[in-house]
Amino acid sequence: MSCHRDFRMGPSSGGMGFGPRGNYGDCGRGHWKPLEIVAMILGFIVFWPIGLAIVFFKIWQRKHGYEGDIFAFAQERAADLQARWNEATGAGGDRKPTGGWRGPGFMRSSGNVAFDDWRESELARLEEERRRLAEAEREFAEHIEKLRRAKDREEFESFMQARRNAGGGQQPTN
Repeated sequence: MSCHRDFRMGPSSGGMGFGPRGNYGDCGRGHWKPLEIVAMILGFIVFWPIGLAIVFFKIWQRKHGYEGDIFAFAQERAADLQARWNEATGAGGDRKPTGGWRGPGFMRSSGNVAFDDWRESELARLEEERRRLAEAEREFAEHIEKLRRAKDREEFESFMQARRNAGGGQQPTN
């Protein structure tokens, strides 16, 4: 039986219903810590579902007898997610991944060394081709920029020549 169920049933000869400090009905959990109260109030102020989630967590905590506070719970969940991620990706140790995502399909070994070598050489060739195309694209963009500057310079010089011819060298008045 959980501590809270014992509390509802009342004390028995075995001392059931008393918490670790000897207080009747005090199971050492379910109490709101000041930081949890502040988090709940701020949660309701900022975005009401956050505050509601904290209230539901405290209800869950009391029902299931979870000993930690909401911040310890978040740290445990984060550590659990990180351990699962490390297991799935093979990171964080020398052990092989046991399942889950192992990276993109082209990076996995096929089990055939000759095929893997061929694939590596093809990927290297394609990477070199991609690099050459990127370089050609950059050179083309520079060429187009030079052409635009030359065209702009020609148009400006044409404008200045027409202005000199029309105004006889005088500044236009408004």
